Amino acid sequence: MLKCPYCGFENPIPKSDAQVEEQDYRSFLEQAANEKETHEAHRVKCDKCGAETTMPPELTSAVCPFCGANMVFSGEVSRLIKPEGLLPFKYTQNDAFEAFRRWIRRMWFAPGDLKQYAQSDSRLAGIYIPYWTYDSDTTTSYTGERGEYYYTTETFTANESGRQVTRTRQVRHTRWTPASGTVSNTFDDILILASKSLPQKYADSLEPWDLEDLVPYADEYLSGFRAESYQVSLAEGFEEAKGVMASAIRNSIRGDIGGDEQRINSANTQYGKITFKHILLPVWISAYRFRDRVFRILINARTGEVQGERPYSPWKIAGIVLLGLVIIGFIVLIAMSRQT
Repeated sequence: MLKCPYCGFENPIPKSDAQVEEQDYRSFLEQAANEKETHEAHRVKCDKCGAETTMPPELTSAVCPFCGANMVFSGEVSRLIKPEGLLPFKYTQNDAFEAFRRWIRRMWFAPGDLKQYAQSDSRLAGIYIPYWTYDSDTTTSYTGERGEYYYTTETFTANESGRQVTRTRQVRHTRWTPASGTVSNTFDDILILASKSLPQKYADSLEPWDLEDLVPYADEYLSGFRAESYQVSLAEGFEEAKGVMASAIRNSIRGDIGGDEQRINSANTQYGKITFKHILLPVWISAYRFRDRVFRILINARTGEVQGERPYSPWKIAGIVLLGLVIIGFIVLIAMSRQT
């Protein structure tokens, strides 16, 4: 629901009976994203970190949620693929701050001003991050080799107690035979980050997402939040999805080859029934600047999972090292005094 921050009035967002539907990938590319499937967006790009977010028409400037730099709207209006669905924010800003503070308290060697920063409620921004999801059926023809183990008995001489003795041992070998065949796989909702503003490893660590709870996109859900524009195109995203599929396809090939070991010499994959969705996933984000570096903290607004980058205090580390040296020196002095 929409809630007024001044009077507290709550206005529920009407629940839609529409379904979040997959779109045909190839036909969409052929139609070059017609007017019905796109929408106009006032995009603003941060010159500092390169992030691109949408901005309401009535605003002309804002602070970049990814690095904290000032952003000014240049007047550019782009036509983007319209999101099919999104996951609404479930964790409130207060919930997110509590999770953030707990994360900070668990940190060793964190600078003191980072903990002070964690007390500033204005530094956590809610933003929708763009993703693609892809479905596909694949058929892969391959050639390779099947390795079967066999053993032979080998005689060798060993030195035991100064005597030369003859012993035997089993030696493993691999017999390779040609193999070929075809495997089929079905992939559902391969999730690809469409942002280049977030470190991939931290975005991945926010998973899993409850994609089964996606709701149809409505502008009302974005009220009070920002939405990042996708920087990875639909076609580029599918190339990344192919890389995710490749690992599972190779496992299927190895299982089909069988034997004790497998070699894959060639694999030719055909992709069919490709569908996609453009979706938005909710994240609370904060950009903390320390010693001219930007550290990002990300919070999954559905689960409260906190991930991010962190600075270390050189003074605290130096203090611990010095304390350790003092303790070691004290122990050495005690040991020497006992010897004398």
